[in-house]
Amino acid sequence: MSEHYEVVFSCFLRDDTPAPVLAALRWHMGMDDDCPDALDQDDHPYQLLLMDDHSRLPGGDTVSLRRTVQEFTTSGKRYEWELFARKDWVDDLTLHLDTFLELIAPHIANSGYGGHIRHVYETEVKPFNFHDGTYDPVEIREIA
Repeated sequence: MSEHYEVVFSCFLRDDTPAPVLAALRWHMGMDDDCPDALDQDDHPYQLLLMDDHSRLPGGDTVSLRRTVQEFTTSGKRYEWELFARKDWVDDLTLHLDTFLELIAPHIANSGYGGHIRHVYETEVKPFNFHDGTYDPVEIREIA
């Protein structure tokens, strides 16, 4: 029987995030049907952020990627890409977590919390902490 995890991404990406990265995110979310050429399908075999109508999470799955105004400056508006996803992942998908974090980490706008993973029957979350274009390793343990 598969284990289930709540996976949350809640972070801002810089406005200058390259188009291939945004295309990869749109594909992962199911907004684009074809996997982008720049994305290695060996590393990204599944669309990790597809919404599931049969999610085990209260309230279901939610995914969003949008460009938002973060502040008004004397030279105009400053934008960032808002990434939010709350997904029910089976244990097989957790094998691809590092690859997904590697995709977004270099483009995170602000260091610190960027989401978390937790087993659906546990209360402890394992946060995704981003800094300096990378992230802290996240150890996922199986529930016995």
